[in-house]
Amino acid sequence: MTDPADLLAALRRITGAAHVLSDGDLSAYTQDWRKRVQGRALAVVRPASVDEVAAIVRACLAAGVSLVPQGGNTGLAVGSVPDASGTQVVLSLQRMNAVRALDAANLTVTAEAGCILQNLQQAAEKAGFLFPLSLAAEGSCTIGGNLASNAGGTQVLRYGNARDLCLGLEVVTAQGEIWHGLSGLRKDNTGYDLTDLFVGSEGTLGIITAATLKLYPQPAARLTAWAAVPSMQAAVTLLGLAHSHLGAGLTGFEVMGQFALGLVDKHFAQLRVPLFRDAPWCVLLENSDHESEVHARGQFERLLETAFDQGCVTDAVVAESLAQAKALWHIRESIPLAQAEEGLNIKHDISIAVSRIPEFVEATDALLRQAIAGVRLVNFGHLGDGNLHYNVQAPEQGDARAFLRDREDEVNTLVYDSVARFGGSISAEHGVGSLKTDKLPHYKSPVALSLMRAIKLGLDPHNIMNPGRIVKL
Repeated sequence: MTDPADLLAALRRITGAAHVLSDGDLSAYTQDWRKRVQGRALAVVRPASVDEVAAIVRACLAAGVSLVPQGGNTGLAVGSVPDASGTQVVLSLQRMNAVRALDAANLTVTAEAGCILQNLQQAAEKAGFLFPLSLAAEGSCTIGGNLASNAGGTQVLRYGNARDLCLGLEVVTAQGEIWHGLSGLRKDNTGYDLTDLFVGSEGTLGIITAATLKLYPQPAARLTAWAAVPSMQAAVTLLGLAHSHLGAGLTGFEVMGQFALGLVDKHFAQLRVPLFRDAPWCVLLENSDHESEVHARGQFERLLETAFDQGCVTDAVVAESLAQAKALWHIRESIPLAQAEEGLNIKHDISIAVSRIPEFVEATDALLRQAIAGVRLVNFGHLGDGNLHYNVQAPEQGDARAFLRDREDEVNTLVYDSVARFGGSISAEHGVGSLKTDKLPHYKSPVALSLMRAIKLGLDPHNIMNPGRIVKL
């Protein structure tokens, strides 16, 4: 590593001194959203263009300094903050936040990596289109981070993860070169799919600076229903009925456990959580209809009538207005906030075949309760695509900080071993980051890990791109 002062001077020449931060409180960039880790940075640099990003990478490569790309810093796997060494440069893409172009005929939009997801949704809506990626952090997360972690959210069931929405990328490589791949083509069979390679790589292979993304027509109507169900198996049965009755119109299917909803009721009583007191599980469904609201409501009514007849729904409400629908979704999105209010907790982001989820939940709940007296399980998530946030809260009268410190590894091992027995994945949409890097070798094929390391070394031989995340070299 060369003299840090020389690197800082070079970075200031690239972006201007005002956009190289090395003094004062940098915690917004060096601490993760959950406040699990507080790192230290040599500097935070805030480029305004892809050319500046490329120049920054070349300067850091020459100095032997590693980079940590960062968007909204809302990730849950601690993959976007520096380590404790004070030698890394955080490359914040927040200034690169423009929507560059919208092609109505091609149904695409091109946005820079620092564009906030909600701003992109609104730009699409203003033009009469839908950009369907939707998640709780959409008011602060950025497109670059969404793609780097292959974010999921509440509409994966219909539209897929961030990877499925991405047609092209602009990327700065670990050598400081620019790949201009923003074509927006739906068919381009000219070799390896580099777009898919960089999406989900968590900044370890290159820096995404812009993306061309798919748009969809706005639905004529979007209706939301909230149903109480007697068991997780009943929720899976309801999902099958929803597929049958709604087809492609089924755009959301969320499951929420009674304790999870109880936390929302406890900490945000003004949200008025419906139907949860007498049901172990509730389900939130969304029907996006391209015909009319009357048609959509008729579909919902027939679905719920069948579900009542089969006993997989015990009670239900259908939102009568957009405001009511938003209120129901706000309850679902408030579960993580309510859990944070309750105290420190152990989070899991797992995926399992939908058909096996009821058995997994029953078996893993029993194992945790046997291992930890009084353990509380905050179970919710995207049942429609097999993704659960299977979170573990400390016993009510226990010391939450001590529980996290003393029992986290035990709890993680128990949950991940159970996930493996059921043929699932220990990360569905949050990524690996640094939290799961040491766990990955226990649950990922050695051949897969070898291939991943080969790709990392091939694209980033000096290991300057977010080192120590996903795979260790």
